[in-house]
Amino acid sequence: MKKKDSFIVTIFIMTFILSVVFSSISNVIAATFNDIVLFFIMILVISIGILFDAIGTAGITAKEATFHSMSSSKIKGAKHALKLIKSGSKISSICNDVIGDVCGIISGGLGAVLAISLATRFNINNTLISVIISAFISSFTVGGKAVIKKIAIKKADNIIFGVGKIMYFFSIKK
Repeated sequence: MKKKDSFIVTIFIMTFILSVVFSSISNVIAATFNDIVLFFIMILVISIGILFDAIGTAGITAKEATFHSMSSSKIKGAKHALKLIKSGSKISSICNDVIGDVCGIISGGLGAVLAISLATRFNINNTLISVIISAFISSFTVGGKAVIKKIAIKKADNIIFGVGKIMYFFSIKK
């Protein structure tokens, strides 16, 4: 198997596992919490997708030269940031596609549960409330990603450096 093909298989497996884990968690949450909490969890899931979209976009637009000088100056997190940039297309694929798409699917599932709950509780037409919630999820996701992409392109080095610092922090905890 070619290295390129093994990455595709890895992405497939990672997506499957993430979907199972996050869908299971969201189903437990949906069954446990009231509609208001469910709404805020749905917003959180959408926000996570937007955040990772920023990281993925920054990963392919950040400048490697910035982090070479920081790395040679032994600035904490710079080496991790450099690794992210060097694997920018993979980071973009994981962040934008895998995590972003999984968050989109999960937010849609949470929205469906919320729509059914609201339709039942308030005797509202299920189709109407489903359309409204779907439109909200779509506009919040697409609008949020549009805004964050612009920021991620302008602040790519800062975003990747922030992620590099987080990665450094967790690497010294081991």
